[in-house]
Amino acid sequence: MALIISVSGIRGIVGVDLKVADAMKLGMLFGTVLVDKNKPVILAGDSRVSGSALRSAVSAGLMAVGRDVIDIGVVSTPGACLMVRELGAAGAAVVTASHNPFEWNGIKLIGPDGLAFDVRRAQEIKDRFYAESPAHVTAGECGQFCFNTETHKIHVQRVLETCDPKLLDAVRERRFKVVLDSINGAGCVGTAMLMKELNCELIHINNEPNGRFAHTPEPIVENLTSLADAVKNARADVGFAQDPDADRLAIVDENGTYIGEEYTLVLAGWHVLERAPGPVAVNLSTSRMIEDVAANYGQKVIRTPVGEANVARAVIDHHCPFGGEGNGGVILPKVVPVRDSFSGMAMILQLLVRTGKTVSQLVAEVPKYSMIKTKFPCDLSAVPALIEKLAKQYADEQVNTADGLRIDWPAKKSWVHIRGSNTEPIIRVIAETPEESGTKELIESMAKSAGLK
Repeated sequence: MALIISVSGIRGIVGVDLKVADAMKLGMLFGTVLVDKNKPVILAGDSRVSGSALRSAVSAGLMAVGRDVIDIGVVSTPGACLMVRELGAAGAAVVTASHNPFEWNGIKLIGPDGLAFDVRRAQEIKDRFYAESPAHVTAGECGQFCFNTETHKIHVQRVLETCDPKLLDAVRERRFKVVLDSINGAGCVGTAMLMKELNCELIHINNEPNGRFAHTPEPIVENLTSLADAVKNARADVGFAQDPDADRLAIVDENGTYIGEEYTLVLAGWHVLERAPGPVAVNLSTSRMIEDVAANYGQKVIRTPVGEANVARAVIDHHCPFGGEGNGGVILPKVVPVRDSFSGMAMILQLLVRTGKTVSQLVAEVPKYSMIKTKFPCDLSAVPALIEKLAKQYADEQVNTADGLRIDWPAKKSWVHIRGSNTEPIIRVIAETPEESGTKELIESMAKSAGLK
């Protein structure tokens, strides 16, 4: 495997693909690419054990090209993005591998707008990374270093400020019993502060930000059995699970049933659109359940290429009150225009108290679909021709080619999304229909049309 450099930054297995020298070089490149040379750069990271070494290297690289560094420590990725604006920084380097396993780490690059670098800037970094390193400045020109420990407090305050005052009081009076699995990641401290402010009775598992993940970190059903058991045993109102950098949120209902990350976006959107109608931006692979919720409020859904940065920019450009991705990534721009588990929890607790319903009752009111995600071996160089062929074959249908090919059959409430991987020789096929049998048939039909096996 090789070092992965993409719109998400740089990522790899520590000591194999990603080494301290790589982190220092990326820090130097990042420092030269950022436009405003007089503003500091924020440094942050999740709780991974390898993070300290890599953060030190990134910091050294930044200061070596003359950039001042503000280290805000182990914080959530949305918290770091929020602090870019709060401190008037030129950008941020966040040392995190998101939901990847323990042995991985990475460096996410954030611009002055608090968003991840777009495709053009990411490509510039990638091209320059494999060229010569930037020049080291002289002794008197080296950047300076300082700490800032205010992120958790500011992040929680921004979330509370977006809450409806009456609902906020009602949430506090209700005193929800919440089980929270923070995976020993960056969300441990700040989320506990939020739950305290919301007057929740918190049962916090995996709550030490030491980077020793208690289970495989991605918040999907097979990794959250301990959370499900804890919710049942405690007879809690809801269970929340974060990934290591606390930008994704998964939910377990009051019965201990994992409801799926797609519902995080749906329930949060339900709450937001009731109070702030407007368009919703999501990526092309997100469930059409969000269309059903948006339609209830007469709103349209804007589909973007896969990637948080693409969705976040659409949220801003179209003045969306809400957006996100079906992987549990809720974007509430009034807090910060990136995925944010803190905002997701606050929105869902407000929805529960406003409706007086349980999580399972809310889920039962949302139209159900069967989504299947699969992949096929494929030479990536052949993907463009394959996509073009399928687009012509299905030209009479509703077609979107912004990111691979998505075909919709609105009358059948069905769709399929086909796109080449950015990192491995496979093509991904994601389909959704009202019934599992229909979804399987759609995937088989599409694979046959594409010649995939």
